[in-house]
Amino acid sequence: MTDHYEDIDDEQPKGLKNQQVAGFIARFWLRRPWLLAGSVGFTLISIGFDLSMPWAAGRLIDQVAAGPAQLTPAWRAWAVFVGVYFAFTVLRNVSIRFWIPLASHNMKAVTDEGFAKVQSFSADWHADNFAGATVRRLTRAVAGYDAVSDAVLIFLGPAVLVLVGLCGMMLVRWPVVGLFASVVVGLYVFSNIVFTNLYARPSNLRLVGLDSRIGGALSDAISSNPTVKSFGAEAREEARVAGVTEMWRKAANTTWHRFTDVWLVHSLLLVVLQAGLTGLLLWLWSKGEASAGDVAFAITSFMLMTGYLRNLGENIRNAQRGLDDAENVAHYALMEPQVRDADGAEPLRPARGAIVLDHIRFRYKSADTPLYDDFSLAIAPGERVALVGPTGSGKSTFVKLVQRLYDLDGGRILIDGQDIATVAQASLRQAIAMVPQDPSLFHRTIAENIAYGRPGASHEEIVEAARRARAHDFISALPNGYDTLVGERGVKLSGGERQRVAIARAFLAGAPILVLDEATSSLDVETELEVQAATDALMAGRTTIVIAHRLSTIRGADRILVFDHGRVVEEGRHGELVAKGGAYARLNAITEGAA
Repeated sequence: MTDHYEDIDDEQPKGLKNQQVAGFIARFWLRRPWLLAGSVGFTLISIGFDLSMPWAAGRLIDQVAAGPAQLTPAWRAWAVFVGVYFAFTVLRNVSIRFWIPLASHNMKAVTDEGFAKVQSFSADWHADNFAGATVRRLTRAVAGYDAVSDAVLIFLGPAVLVLVGLCGMMLVRWPVVGLFASVVVGLYVFSNIVFTNLYARPSNLRLVGLDSRIGGALSDAISSNPTVKSFGAEAREEARVAGVTEMWRKAANTTWHRFTDVWLVHSLLLVVLQAGLTGLLLWLWSKGEASAGDVAFAITSFMLMTGYLRNLGENIRNAQRGLDDAENVAHYALMEPQVRDADGAEPLRPARGAIVLDHIRFRYKSADTPLYDDFSLAIAPGERVALVGPTGSGKSTFVKLVQRLYDLDGGRILIDGQDIATVAQASLRQAIAMVPQDPSLFHRTIAENIAYGRPGASHEEIVEAARRARAHDFISALPNGYDTLVGERGVKLSGGERQRVAIARAFLAGAPILVLDEATSSLDVETELEVQAATDALMAGRTTIVIAHRLSTIRGADRILVFDHGRVVEEGRHGELVAKGGAYARLNAITEGAA
């Protein structure tokens, strides 16, 4: 039994360094240079006023120390002190107003582009990765972008400039004090980066991976809730999810303790900075080399440096968490789609739906030998072809190759004379209407689900497609008719209703090629007759490929292909194949209970 929820993406190390993930994030900043320049420019000006605060505080204390006889200079120093802080506040606020639209645009872009990239990955990739875990990675990446961007541009950048500026001012005025401050600040920043990257990051990456597994575990159990309920297995699923969350809890404790250890080291360094700065200035004052205002300068500088250093340490840790959160999506951005359009691919120009498989070769990545090897087949326009054979014989793979869900290892597939490897994938799949055995509907209205194959369809066209699919009557009987929400994957509809909605969708799409993964195998007799009638109407005038599970439904096929390990071992019409007494005849006898 699988104890926990892993997918291929979690098992394979991304191998991205912090610099690579940071580069991925920085590319989004550079897309809107004016917003970035406005935010950075006003931040730099505001930093100049922030650096002036200790100087203004020292001036004010010196004037106050001179006694009440010098009121005008004291009030003037007070006005400068207040004005400096006011200017800093206003300018910082302006810089944030440039930052807000930059952040919102880029967070939208991270989501949109991450989703588009995931959509471009192959059916194999999606089969190997939990949907819930993938969703979790995409949403975490947005939070990661936000954390890194805020940390670097709003906090870390200004902090570094202020700290360097204050250390420089001290070096010029009191070399010993400036050297001491520079050493402590440098040690603080260096140790923060090293400890965070080497000590805290490994455990944080494990925590991020377990967070994705929680998403996968919850998605797996919730999406299969009908099965869970049918077996009374709620307690079992709760125990399985609890196993994952327990692993997460232990990893969280380790990670958070490590970040707290880093915080403790840096808090002690701040105590050293406080004691050293004030002690050195007090020593200089005792020697007559510093005024009361100079001591105030040191105290104000320490308060300013402490605030920035605390922010610096916290934001280095936040930036590391953000980089870890964004790592998966940064890795996705570097990945090429497993099945990609050729350079300059043109849209398919569908005509009558002729299909030719020309000496194709195909092997699944997990298989040692090819399933198809030098396989050729032609399907005429408008022909109804049924695929028959045991599980694993190649029926479903045949359809997936025609849809180009996988690339061939050799040979080519032509539709209406065009090599499908050279045309745009979207246009190819729009020319093939698919009605699967268990249609998956979106949690949207029935009308939206029917119109999915042709989004611009009018309501009248949607209703007409539903009528032809024998779906209009049951839809009209629903309280909200065509505006009824069908639930996740269409759970609010019965199997036969979902089938007829899928058939209506295929009618509306109007594709020249139709693929039916036998739609009636799990339905009751009355519903089966309705769906079969709708299916027969849908096949009229279209090249049709039927993946057959019950032979009784394909007796009217123009040609039946009997598959075995990627080869067609028999072909012909129903009567001809039964008369041959071969593999098809044996399957037919089993179906009729005569074997």
